[in-house]
Amino acid sequence: MLSIFESGRKDNLVKRAGRLRKKWKEYDLILWGIPISFVFLSGVLIASTQRQANYADWYQHWITGLIGIFFALGLAQVPLERIRPFLFPCYLVTICSLIAVKFLGTSALGAQRWLSIGGINVQPSEVAKLSVILLLAGVLDRHRVLRPEDLMRPILVIIFPWLLVFVQPDLGTSLVFGAMLITMLYWSGMPLEWALIVVFTLITVVLAGILPWLLLIWIPVMGFLAFRSFNQKWLASAITMFLQTIIALVTPWLWLNVLKDYQRDRLVLFLDPTKDPLGGGYHLLQSTVGIGSGGVFGTGLLQGQLTKLRFIPEQHTDFIFSALGEEMGFLGTMIVLLGFLLIMIRLLKVARQARTDFESLVVIGVCTMLMFQVIVNISMTIGLGPVTGIPLPFMSYGRTSLIVSFIALGLCISVARRAHFLSRNL
Repeated sequence: MLSIFESGRKDNLVKRAGRLRKKWKEYDLILWGIPISFVFLSGVLIASTQRQANYADWYQHWITGLIGIFFALGLAQVPLERIRPFLFPCYLVTICSLIAVKFLGTSALGAQRWLSIGGINVQPSEVAKLSVILLLAGVLDRHRVLRPEDLMRPILVIIFPWLLVFVQPDLGTSLVFGAMLITMLYWSGMPLEWALIVVFTLITVVLAGILPWLLLIWIPVMGFLAFRSFNQKWLASAITMFLQTIIALVTPWLWLNVLKDYQRDRLVLFLDPTKDPLGGGYHLLQSTVGIGSGGVFGTGLLQGQLTKLRFIPEQHTDFIFSALGEEMGFLGTMIVLLGFLLIMIRLLKVARQARTDFESLVVIGVCTMLMFQVIVNISMTIGLGPVTGIPLPFMSYGRTSLIVSFIALGLCISVARRAHFLSRNL
């Protein structure tokens, strides 16, 4: 009797373990575990940056993270198709909030980007990134980009929030919009050559500022690329060369009359921050020194001297990676980079396995938003890019940014759960 009882007990344990495994598969360890770990770690790093300050924000970062996790958990249970009727209303509310920033917003560090709601500063440009992803995914799902004129719809979706964000001024976030648009257009089926023409326009802008004589070669190259990729070859080539010429001529005027002085400094001084070591190049120099001082294993959490003495202004926000480098060293930064890489790989897999084009486009838009911010932020802190004010997802202090990142993650987890559920029941 005892052996029969023990056998039945083992069978029950096996069944329970099987049920737990099936239930556990519904929760994505990468998309849940890594961001939550980043929030916990960054809370400690933020506390380290404020050891000599008369205020503390680290616990608020954890509280905001918990709120974001709550939103993500709720959205993970909702199929994305149910939110499609709300895409355009949410987009309109976002546009109105960006307009309100211009007239009612609060300013900090030379930019007017926040709305004060109930004593809490909310950054509408962060919300705008997610609302643009959702509406753009809905538009591209129903209207494929097969002809050049098909580009008008997605451009109209993104142009208004992009302009409103750019004039705040928030150059970094406006770049995120461009990256999301190009990636989502390509993912929806737009020819690669078209995307390259758009991306290579940045080279036209750079050449117009530093080596204008090279444009005599570069613009015909762009025309040849258009000739190879469009049906109406000669017309497309002529239009492309004309537009590239206009961009080249307008760039110097925009540089002098549209960009503010500190924006021009940021775009130039990263090439040689020693030209203004106490001004525009100060952040970059101190950030690279802080990361380098960490060595291989770092000084230890809450032990970084440069971080403690607050040599890097606003280190708890845009430059949190420098605190990571000093206190956890090269090994710690590599672990964090590996974590972001795993998130990107997992999101790409979810996008490929999505059951609808709309879901796939939403996931690839979120993946682009997060990874573009990671690349730009880390490049900035190690001196390989200009200071743009783009936060490091899940790690930089910022309530709106953190909550939006978790909401975006919740949408992606919803797609992953639905794909897993449907594949299991086929």
